[in-house]
Amino acid sequence: MTRFAIMAALVGLATSASAQTAPSAREVAAYDGLFRAAHEGGVGAIRSLVADGADVNARDSRGRTPIHVAAFASEDDALNALAEAGADMNALEGRAYDVVTIAAVADDPELMSLAIELGNGPGLTTSPYDGTALIAAAHLGHVEVVRRLIDAGAPLNHINNLHWTAVMEAIVLGDGGPNHQAVLDALLDAGADRTLADREGITPLQHAEMRGFTEMVERLRSQD
Repeated sequence: MTRFAIMAALVGLATSASAQTAPSAREVAAYDGLFRAAHEGGVGAIRSLVADGADVNARDSRGRTPIHVAAFASEDDALNALAEAGADMNALEGRAYDVVTIAAVADDPELMSLAIELGNGPGLTTSPYDGTALIAAAHLGHVEVVRRLIDAGAPLNHINNLHWTAVMEAIVLGDGGPNHQAVLDALLDAGADRTLADREGITPLQHAEMRGFTEMVERLRSQD
């Protein structure tokens, strides 16, 4: 298999896999206790249930704790109430996602920043790809999320199990448009290493050239 065929296969793997699994309608209908309160944003219910001894770190059938349910539902107040009740803010659900990465993928910078303020580390290794929230956000072109993660100290040069960094994913899985250009700018301005190659030895610059991403090529070359 040629290096280009390998790359195409990897891109297909990364873009077609639906790694995050939000609670389905059936799961939500079956929720009770803290899981229902987290999904609905019921702060009073959360406090009452915790006072009655509910386990704030209980798991559903897919390994989600109430904080993950609150994150998928974008319920900031519920997340805050769960943290106040002693929830493990660095817990990973069954697909190895934390709240920060769930919010990063959802392009929910306010929830993500709240999670970080509540103790969720911005640089945890997450997802089946052994990545980070920053890599996921760079892949998706979520500019504000990327900027906030950088400001929070997320690792710039983490390499996932596809052997890609955030810089690489912004190019290989990006569309070359304004958002991914802005992501690349933010990463390079923060000091991300533009030279880290993939398993085939292809650099971010070479990938940008192969994909015809002229603006990204110029940015990468300007860092010489």
